[in-house]
Amino acid sequence: MAAAKRILVVDDDVEIRELLQAYLSKAGYEVTTAQNGHEMRSKLAVQYPDLILLDVMLPGDDGFTLCKAIRKDSSVPIIMLTAVSDETDQIVGLELGADDYIAKPFSPRQLIARIRALLRRTQQLQETTLSRPKAIRFGQWRLEPATQQLHQVVTGMEIELSASDYALLMLFIDNPHQLLDRNAISQATRGRDAQPQERGIDVQVSRLRQRLRDNGKANLIKTVRGAGYMFVAEIQYES
Repeated sequence: MAAAKRILVVDDDVEIRELLQAYLSKAGYEVTTAQNGHEMRSKLAVQYPDLILLDVMLPGDDGFTLCKAIRKDSSVPIIMLTAVSDETDQIVGLELGADDYIAKPFSPRQLIARIRALLRRTQQLQETTLSRPKAIRFGQWRLEPATQQLHQVVTGMEIELSASDYALLMLFIDNPHQLLDRNAISQATRGRDAQPQERGIDVQVSRLRQRLRDNGKANLIKTVRGAGYMFVAEIQYES
């Protein structure tokens, strides 16, 4: 029997923490909680979970600060808990490396569906990585799938990739010169279809462009207005 996936809930509202712990535990997850950044760091110092639910509005260091700090050390999947009407929070969270977001108030079923989709995508990505070549070269970059390390060929500079950055990059590499719509991108990075009028996909592509120093002139990722994106780099594999 597979071990239960571990989830860390970071929220300063005691009722929400207790509700999520009860509901997620009933769904088969091993759940720990933290009410602020200090408690979160203490939990992470002992063991990293398989997924973090991170509220934006926290006392002391807010969720954005904590998300940025986590991304310096780990690519653990992060779902941000945001205000229902604040699209800015959702976009900022994705720009800082969160994998997905869900707006409060949310239904427990919707949250479980998001968690399962993201964990399933993460597992699939780990499994396919085992069959990847030693390295993949495109443009001025060299990617090592086994370690998910991205290096600039000339300078040797290493670029940090979140799990979603890596998933999106591999989707482009596996489908060069093919148009990818928002649903395909959302499935690859979050394990679910994109929502209507969802800006998060564009934010994730923009984040990857920043990592690749892509100037937006179709050097690597071409925007096809109203349709999606296309990876136009030539790819070489190292066995």
